[in-house]
Amino acid sequence: MNEMLNVVVDGLWCQGDRSLAVRLVSASGEALPDWEPGAHIDLHLPCGLIRQYSLTGENRADSYLICVAQESASRGGSRYIHQTLRPGQKLLISAPRNLFALRDDGPVLLLAAGIGITPLYAMLLQREATGRPFVLHYFVKRREEAAFLRELSRPLSHGICVVHCSAEGDSPRQTLETILSTPDGEERIYTCGPVGFMTAVRDAAVKKGWPQTHIHSEAFAPVTPTSTPQDEATFTITLASSGEKWPVPANKSIAQVLQENGVAVPLSCEMGICGACLTPVLGGVVDHRDTVQSAVEKSAAAQHVALCCSRSHSGELVIDL
Repeated sequence: MNEMLNVVVDGLWCQGDRSLAVRLVSASGEALPDWEPGAHIDLHLPCGLIRQYSLTGENRADSYLICVAQESASRGGSRYIHQTLRPGQKLLISAPRNLFALRDDGPVLLLAAGIGITPLYAMLLQREATGRPFVLHYFVKRREEAAFLRELSRPLSHGICVVHCSAEGDSPRQTLETILSTPDGEERIYTCGPVGFMTAVRDAAVKKGWPQTHIHSEAFAPVTPTSTPQDEATFTITLASSGEKWPVPANKSIAQVLQENGVAVPLSCEMGICGACLTPVLGGVVDHRDTVQSAVEKSAAAQHVALCCSRSHSGELVIDL
């Protein structure tokens, strides 16, 4: 399980007209664990919810910065942060973990939409500080809702930042084909935002000849799976270490069945978007339903299953537990 940290809300301020920046500092005054752009934390809210938020801004030892959009279809997390959270409030968070790290020092194309700017803004700051080339394209509906707009409008020495507003006739649908050039072999794409946006980015990039291995994404919401009654059939989950096995019915996740039988499972988001419960698979055919792993990872010889949401296409799934 991830290390838990006691923090205090040190500041709250608006970023655009839809998002709220939250600065967190250590409750003990000690330095917080180091992190790299792309990392996120689990935020344990007093209302009982656990939500994942990307760390953003500069990498500082004395504080963490997150930015949370007010979602109209909030499941409670963003609503609590916008309506109830106050400076001085104490919270529990996990230590940072990173499933969206920059892979190398080559040129990068950063494509963000909405609150998906948070991890990419941190990437921009790191690239700017280290003198490595980058281009950021940031898509929003209205300029007024853009987070970090003032910061992104400052002159840059090593990269380019362009803000696109759908209300001004500059939507992703109209622009992606233009801004995605033919890949040069070294450049990588990092994209974050709504699932539909990231799908459009991936489709447009593949059409231009980008290899899947050079397209990296992070989702903030689970993908609704398309399934058939056969996909929802009961299957058996087997522990390789002990040989113990239990049926996983259609109305329960693998994680739920394991917990019911006394097996500890490192859960966090329970939606397949954080990677906390990814577990090696030793046998069977996984029905992948997470958004953490890439298409390449999901089709690799050595695979991992998200215990919180994925299922099995085979009658039995053997996992390395």
